[in-house]
Amino acid sequence: MVPSEENQLVPKEDMFWNCRQSIFAEMKKKFSQVERAAEEPRVLCIIQDTTNSKTVNERVTINLPASTPLKKLFEDVALKVGYVNGTFDLMWGNGDNVIDTQTPLDQNSDKTLLDAGFEPGKKNFLHLTDKDGEQPHLMLESSSATDDSAQDRFIGPLPREGSVGCSNDYVSQSYSYSSVLSKSETGYVGLVNQAMTCYLNSLLQTLFMTPEFRNALYKWEFEESEEDPVTSIPYQLQRLFVLLQTSKKRAIETTDVTRSFGWDSSEAWQQHDVQELCRVMFDALEQKWKQTEQADLINQLYQGKLKDYVRCLECGYEGWRIDTYLDIPLVIRPYGSSQAFASVEEALHAFIQPEILDGPNQYFCERCKKKCDARKGLRFLHFPYLLTLQLKRFDFDYTTMHRIKLNDRMTFPEELDMSVFIDVEDEKSPQTESCTDSGAENEGSCHSDQMSNDFSNDDGVDEGICLESNSAAERISKAGSEKSSLLYELFSVMVHSGSAAGGHYYACIKSFSDDQWYSFNDQHVSKITQEDIKKTYGGSSGSRGYYSSAFASSTNAYMLIYRLKDPTRNAKFLEANEYPEHIKQLVQKERELEEQEKRQREIERNTCKIKLFCMHPTKQIMMENKLEVHKDRTLKEAVEIAYKLMDLEEAVPLDCCRLVKYDEFHDYLERSYEGEEDTPMGLLLGGVKSTYMFDLLLETRRPDQIFQCYKPGEVMVKVHVVDLKTESVAPPISVRAYLNQTVSEFKQLISKATNLPAETMRVVLERCYNDLRLLNVSSKTLKAEGFFRSNKVFIESSESLDRHVAYTESHLWKLLDRHANTIRLYVSLPEQSPGPQFRRTVYQKSSGDSGNLDEACERVKGPVGNRKSVEAILEESTEKLKSLSLRQQQEGNNGDSSKSTEASDFENIESPLNEIDSSASAENRELENQIQISDPENLQSEERSDSDVNNDRSTSSVDSDILSSSHSSDTLCNVDNAPLPLANGLDSHSITSSRRSKANQGKKETWDTAEEDSGTDSEYDESGKSRGEAQYMYFKAEPYAADEGSGEGQKWLMVHVDKRITLSAFKQHLEPFVGVPSPHFKVFRVYASNQEFESVRLNETLSSFSDDNKITIRLGRALKKGEYRVKVYQLLVNEPEPCKFLLDAVFAKGMTVRQSKEELLPQLREQCGLDLTIDRFRLRKKTWKNPGTVFLDYHIYEEDINISSNWEVFLEILDGAEKMKSMSQLAVLSRRWRPSEMKLDSFQEVVLESSSVEELKEKLSEISGIPLENIEFAKGRGTFPCDISILEIHQDLDWNPKVSTLNVWPLYICDDGAVIFYRDKTEELMELTDEQRNELMKKESSRLQKTGHRVTYSPRKEKALKIYLDGAPNKDLTQD
Repeated sequence: MVPSEENQLVPKEDMFWNCRQSIFAEMKKKFSQVERAAEEPRVLCIIQDTTNSKTVNERVTINLPASTPLKKLFEDVALKVGYVNGTFDLMWGNGDNVIDTQTPLDQNSDKTLLDAGFEPGKKNFLHLTDKDGEQPHLMLESSSATDDSAQDRFIGPLPREGSVGCSNDYVSQSYSYSSVLSKSETGYVGLVNQAMTCYLNSLLQTLFMTPEFRNALYKWEFEESEEDPVTSIPYQLQRLFVLLQTSKKRAIETTDVTRSFGWDSSEAWQQHDVQELCRVMFDALEQKWKQTEQADLINQLYQGKLKDYVRCLECGYEGWRIDTYLDIPLVIRPYGSSQAFASVEEALHAFIQPEILDGPNQYFCERCKKKCDARKGLRFLHFPYLLTLQLKRFDFDYTTMHRIKLNDRMTFPEELDMSVFIDVEDEKSPQTESCTDSGAENEGSCHSDQMSNDFSNDDGVDEGICLESNSAAERISKAGSEKSSLLYELFSVMVHSGSAAGGHYYACIKSFSDDQWYSFNDQHVSKITQEDIKKTYGGSSGSRGYYSSAFASSTNAYMLIYRLKDPTRNAKFLEANEYPEHIKQLVQKERELEEQEKRQREIERNTCKIKLFCMHPTKQIMMENKLEVHKDRTLKEAVEIAYKLMDLEEAVPLDCCRLVKYDEFHDYLERSYEGEEDTPMGLLLGGVKSTYMFDLLLETRRPDQIFQCYKPGEVMVKVHVVDLKTESVAPPISVRAYLNQTVSEFKQLISKATNLPAETMRVVLERCYNDLRLLNVSSKTLKAEGFFRSNKVFIESSESLDRHVAYTESHLWKLLDRHANTIRLYVSLPEQSPGPQFRRTVYQKSSGDSGNLDEACERVKGPVGNRKSVEAILEESTEKLKSLSLRQQQEGNNGDSSKSTEASDFENIESPLNEIDSSASAENRELENQIQISDPENLQSEERSDSDVNNDRSTSSVDSDILSSSHSSDTLCNVDNAPLPLANGLDSHSITSSRRSKANQGKKETWDTAEEDSGTDSEYDESGKSRGEAQYMYFKAEPYAADEGSGEGQKWLMVHVDKRITLSAFKQHLEPFVGVPSPHFKVFRVYASNQEFESVRLNETLSSFSDDNKITIRLGRALKKGEYRVKVYQLLVNEPEPCKFLLDAVFAKGMTVRQSKEELLPQLREQCGLDLTIDRFRLRKKTWKNPGTVFLDYHIYEEDINISSNWEVFLEILDGAEKMKSMSQLAVLSRRWRPSEMKLDSFQEVVLESSSVEELKEKLSEISGIPLENIEFAKGRGTFPCDISILEIHQDLDWNPKVSTLNVWPLYICDDGAVIFYRDKTEELMELTDEQRNELMKKESSRLQKTGHRVTYSPRKEKALKIYLDGAPNKDLTQD
């Protein structure tokens, strides 16, 4: 580098360093100024604009350092009020520091405020006046430009959040309270939480601890002649306060208070906001106190006033109104800010900070007659005696679209000076310049619409404490005195612990009697300290960021109540001798009631409550009740009480009754109480207990009998005598025995009781269900044989040879086995069985006038055109049988194989296909004799061979669930013979092959093998014998006269049957009584609720049935293997009710859709009167009420279409030829919306070749004539037909989604049946008058309610908190 170049660089380097040094020096100077400004005293200037009548009441507050020059003060004032600097004067107002009130201050002076006479730390009052007799000039452009940033920030009350109440899963408090004190130590009574009424308890305790409110409430006198005490809210509050003051209980109930609100028990489970309750309850009290001395109590104590103003920045014109408030809502964070306010004072400053209305938010000035920039804000004119502050901790997060709770830290002072906030304008918060938008319409703001205010200009006569004098000087003087007395002390903090979804309220309240803080947490009252109050500030340690509240404590203050410190007004609680007379009477009344309750509780604590049983001596039914007897009552007195309780006066004398110790579970008489008639019940029962391990039985006897003595340690044995000759089991005889007795001694005991010889006696013990044990070892004790408290034995003592047969092969065992498994069922038969008339009709129809049955059978065996039978389809879908015996069986079944389209019920018995079925089954029967069952050998035409009705899914879920699991495996054969997995691990081939091998070997299946091979439902085994005959099962039926109300003319059978019998065999036994073969009637089980469910699994036993179950028999063809009962509904897209039930049909797997349509045609014609051709209707999927996939004619059930039990399909009648030809097509239902006419057109189907949005628009343009570029569409919401109010459709639907295909979000149209609304985007919405809109709303509401749709599309709203003044809610059906 050359020297000359180096020399050239030196000045530049020096210049750089010099600039940097000057910048540092300037910054240092600025920092020092800032530090000095922070340390120096500040001057508070309050300026009143007196230039016109509209601004005379305004105040501008400026806080400046004491070293600020006077000319800087003028610049700041000009900026604040919006005047051009130099066009106004500032003069001293009235104050202690005033030197000259006539001489204006020098606006060009460089004097500091301190030198000019301003006093730091005090309020310096100035008047803004005209300069040289001319009004100040307004700043037009510059003022709005200066505060542009203000509109981006917002401070003040946010829109009201939803109410938040309490729940049981709240977060427990983290307070270090001292141990909970009893009432005797704290002197206070708690309130019981009914369920979620902690918010109510907190408010009630606060009101109780407010002397002015409690004293005023006591002075009000209830007139019982004018109102029901139950519905009187003030009276119930009086009673509650008296109880809180005088009760000796730890906590008292609030149910009487909530009942006076008109609430029922469900309201106790509703979550509500304590501030909302405060408003509603105060309003209710005002209504109740009308025309009384307390009429204005709420306003006198809690109501303040504020001024809501808007001032034009061009001409100075101001519009305003006076509003009242009961509480002041303070936001935790400014709108859009991540920084929370640090204190209540800071939030109050933000609350009254004005905002500039400019740009699109300009204010229409009545003087300027145009929209102008304006200043809008609030000013407090009057603060109430009791000041309520609500900390708005509940907000809405628009990112997550969920309600949230702000747990940020916000401090609040124990003493709050409100003088700095009264009648003050534009005092800037140190945090921000933006402000709150207010108005009486602002939901959740401090303006109470519930107050009776007149917002006319007449309110200007008295705007509050600052406006009572005509003289400005006097007004300011009064304002100063008012401000000096606005010191408030905190006495109640209502705390919320939890989240926005729910939580728990409790109150921290300071007693004015001893200045001690207490925690009122429902029924718990405890002392707390000032440190505990500080813990309710909220927040956490560390910086206060946007997400800090997420990690902060959820327990924080929600409502604060302050009382004005004014010795002339501060009241003390009334002493007992100061009570009004009616309160003294009420106190005495409540004390007496409490004493009475105490005595009653004492009686309850000494009352024995035990279950009491009694076998009614004449009705022979076991009765149950609860015996309540005082522990000091004797046994004799207890018998009298039980005697009356069981209502035995007319059945048996009192001296024929006694109480014995009884175990109801084991049906065991433990002991009797001989000679203890005068013993107290408390001693006999072992004291007063909440529950007893035993019961009492009121035992009765006939007058000629004597009571047996029951000793402790004995066991009870019920002895049934068995008669082998008559095969009968006698009713039980009770015998008492000891566990250490031998079997031989026990036989001797029974012999005495039954007069039967002990030598030939066989004793069988039923240890548990169906466990019959022969007691054949004479030396064994009863305990060793398994005897317990209560036992059942069967005895037989005869000289028969059965004694020498092995026990399990003996007649006795078989009889007892049958007895143990026999149940009694009540069977309701059809009112009219087909009988001979049915068969004659079938015979005549099948053979013509002179034909015969054989010809009819031959006709059916031949081809029947294109109509393929169900049986033929099933035959094709199963593996062909090669066994000779099975081929022979199949030949026997040919008659049945033609029963393809039997109607599902006998109402349609005259169809040709039913004729063949009846003919085949009637072939070997006499037509006249319908009661005798035919020989099973001749019933091989039965279609049950190798069919599995386990697959008949038409059984209900209830019926299926109760069947034993061993029989629940479903075996289905696919069309291609692929094996299907079963529950037991086998496949269908393994089961069918094992059965075929048995058939080839000619083996006969017994009941046991049938149970193992539960996959079959054949009613007959391969040898042709019915399964009912494979092993003898007991069945006995006899006519039964049912109770009244069971149906006139209805026939009943009482059936005793072995419950191990299969449903198939059970149906065969019922054939003679029903009058038709078992395949032609159905069995329905009737449950306790009178619901009926069909039992269809023929190989299942009746083991799930129990004694006295009811069964209903209905005529109709039972399902075969692979068949499903289907409900067919008609789809009527343009009818008010688009879903109409038509009929029940039977579809089979392997059947095509076209074949099922052919099956439906005659049924539709006969049952529904629909004369259709096969191409004039379609079938489609039905999902609840929604139409789905269109089934094409070539689709096959089970292969292409999944089919199940209780399946439902839509039948849709077509206007023309079927347009759906392929599964790649998509059918949607379109509906045009005409906004200019406010109406919807009818549905039209649009068939698309693809899922393209462009194709959909083209199709819609074709059918409507709307230009393609003007088509807008939206997907319908909800269930078909996607009804929506025409008042909401234009804006509520998601019109013209930005997608290119229909099968993506947000449309997801992947199946047929979607609803599409479309419109012309150039068509304007009709403008409606209020009258037209109201009329249309009524019509739409009525229409949508009929169809079950809501008028509005909105999420469920929380139940509003209401207090009903008449004590009961008005049932307003129009309310949502």
